[in-house]
Amino acid sequence: KRRSRKHLRFEEHRAYLEREGLLKRKELAKTKSPPCCPASSEKRNSLRLKTSKTSGSPACSGCSSLGRPVNPNKCVALDCEMVGTGAGGKVSELARCSIVSYHGDVVYDKYVKPKLPVVDYRTRWSGIRKEHLRNAIPFKTAQKEVLQILKGKVVVGHALHNDFKALEYFHPKWLTRDTSKISALNRKAGLPVREVASLKRMAKYLLKRDIQVGREGHSSVEDALASMELYRLVEMEWEEELQKSSPADELLSPSPADSSRENEHYMQDQYWPSDLNEVGQ
Repeated sequence: KRRSRKHLRFEEHRAYLEREGLLKRKELAKTKSPPCCPASSEKRNSLRLKTSKTSGSPACSGCSSLGRPVNPNKCVALDCEMVGTGAGGKVSELARCSIVSYHGDVVYDKYVKPKLPVVDYRTRWSGIRKEHLRNAIPFKTAQKEVLQILKGKVVVGHALHNDFKALEYFHPKWLTRDTSKISALNRKAGLPVREVASLKRMAKYLLKRDIQVGREGHSSVEDALASMELYRLVEMEWEEELQKSSPADELLSPSPADSSRENEHYMQDQYWPSDLNEVGQ
């Protein structure tokens, strides 16, 4: 099949960036170990097996061994509460963010001032009232503080995509433990494996505790604590399932989508050498 001039120009551009060291080769990207795990795949697998037999932990804080995160100090639970802004209050913006440790201690809990004026406080669900945001910190400040805490840690939560969206952030998939997607929890609760049950329902079934009750609305601290308790309830089983269902390298390194974002901006015209730009003109 004859390749178009545009495709040939693209290949020349990619080759140039690879020679200049600005773009990783696909072959190298697949075999390169993540920064936190400099060892080869064979060494990592060997280390993981040793760890499962002993109480020692490998140096990489973000990796998982059979049964549990390598270091409980590198595992936190996150929950956010949102309010409505924009037309009709349909835009969800962060208004409170809470983080608890593996052992249930509150690591972070602050009210956050939305970027746009609040139209709907959604108090019945969010628990947020006007007075809570009077001395709230700016979104950018909260985002910076929260991401600093989450960096390199296993993050537990329920329907975490909503929390990450409110934070305008994408946490690495291999470091995310979403309790709304754990088949082990569903089995333990007697629910269909693929059913997405609410946190309130899961807490009732498995923790024998009522949460999100009353007129005060939800508490992000309470929800984060419930998520962590649910995670710890099936931690051994869940981590083993993850190891069996996902290749070792997928759990220990960024996904192709994550790594491609690092290189994407180098494909913009400003990085094209002048001689290649002239070819296409």
